[in-house]
Amino acid sequence: MAQMMVSPMQCQIRFPSKSLQGKPMITSKMWNSLLLNAQRFKTKRSVSAFKVLAVKSDNGVVSRLEDLLKLDMAPFTDKIIAEYIWIGGTGIDIRSKSRTITRPVEYPSELPKWNYDGSSTGQAPGEDSEVILYPQAVFKDPFRGGNNILVICDSYTPSGEPIPTNKRYRAAQIFSEQKVIDEVPWYGIEQEYTLLQTNVKWPLGWPVGGYPGPQGPYYCAVGADKSFGRDISDAHYKACLYAGINISGTNGEVMPGQWEYQVGPSVGIEAGDHIWCSRYILERITEQAGVILSLDPKPIEGDWNGAGCHTNFSTKSMREEGGYEVIKKAILNLSLRHMDHISAYGEGNERRLTGKHETANINTFSWGVANRGCSIRVGRDTEKQGKGYLEDRRPASNMDPYVVTSLLAETTILWQPSLEAEARAAKE
Repeated sequence: MAQMMVSPMQCQIRFPSKSLQGKPMITSKMWNSLLLNAQRFKTKRSVSAFKVLAVKSDNGVVSRLEDLLKLDMAPFTDKIIAEYIWIGGTGIDIRSKSRTITRPVEYPSELPKWNYDGSSTGQAPGEDSEVILYPQAVFKDPFRGGNNILVICDSYTPSGEPIPTNKRYRAAQIFSEQKVIDEVPWYGIEQEYTLLQTNVKWPLGWPVGGYPGPQGPYYCAVGADKSFGRDISDAHYKACLYAGINISGTNGEVMPGQWEYQVGPSVGIEAGDHIWCSRYILERITEQAGVILSLDPKPIEGDWNGAGCHTNFSTKSMREEGGYEVIKKAILNLSLRHMDHISAYGEGNERRLTGKHETANINTFSWGVANRGCSIRVGRDTEKQGKGYLEDRRPASNMDPYVVTSLLAETTILWQPSLEAEARAAKE
C-alpha cells in the first residue's frame, strides 16, 4: 500500500464489491491526491481498504520522487548498490560514494577495492591524490533497502601503506595479538550527540539566541517542552537494527536537544566498525530531517553537560571469578598512562573534562565505585559480584572508536609498567 507523504491520516473507503466501475470514490474537491497500489482484499463484510497518498505542493503536482527512492530492484536485476564509507581528513568527518556491484554480497572480501581523490578530503597532495579504499565491514543499507549495502572501509596509499588518518589499521594489529584474542575484549560504547537547528546552529528546541530552563527536567524526559528530536533518535535506532549494528538502547540526555545511544557488547575491532557505521546512519538521518548533527564535546559553554562517549570495557579474566582484582590491576595501568589516553580521547575534551557536570578533571586520574565524577567508574554490581567491567568516562563524543578501544586493550592486556612505577602508583 502507498504511504502518506504529508499527513499521517489513513483513509478507509468501504463499498459493495460490485460497485467499483463508473463510480469515482474521490473527487478533486477532497484532496490533491494520488491513489497508488490500491490492493483489494476480501473480508466477511466485503470491505476494500487502502491508504491515500496525498502530496501538498504549491502547483498541485504530485511528487513521485519518494516512489523512485523506494523502488525494489530485486525482481529486475541481481545488481546492488554498495555505499563505500570512509573517514575524511579531519579524522571525524565521514565521506561516502556509491558503486554498482554485479550481485549481492555478504562479506567484505567479496568486494573490490576502490579509490577516491584524497586531495579533496585533505588526505593526499594534488599531484598524487589517489587513495585506495579497502572494504572491511558490510552492513545492510536502511536507506535503499533490498540487498543494497553499506561498506565500512579504511584508506591506503597505492603502495599499500595506511594513510595517517587510518586508525583502523593499528587497531586491527592490536586486536590480532594472540594475548588480546584470548581475553575476548568486550566493549559497550555510549555515544552522545547534540542536534542543532540549521542556519543558527543552536540546539534543537532552544529559543534562537536564548536558553531553556536549567537542566533537570530533560534527562529521559517526555513532553513537547522537554524532549526535542525523539523522531530522529527513534528513526536512527530502527535503522541501526535494520543495518545489523549491535545497538542496545537509546535515551534523551541531560542537556535539552542532546541524545545518546549505546552500541554493544561488541568484540574487538567490531566495536569501532559498528560505531562508525552508526554515526554515518545518524548523519544521513539528520541530513534528511534538516537538522545538524554535532559531536562537539562541549557544544554550549556554561552550566550545561557536555557530550561524551563513555566506553565500557571488560576482558575474559575480568568477567570470571576473581575478576575484580584483574579490574583493579587494569585501573592501575590506566592511571599510569592517563595522559596518553587523554591525548587520544578526542578534540576539545578539555572543555568538557572540568570536574563538573559528571566529569573528572582532565589533569587528574581517579576511579571509584558508582562515582560518575571519576575518570573510571566501577559499578556496584561489579564490586558486589567480584567480577564484571569498568567504565572509562574520559572519551569525548568525537573520539575515534578504533583508537579508544585498541588503546584500552593495549594498556590493560599488553602493556606492562615498570615495577617502580607500579609500586609508586599503587601507593598513591
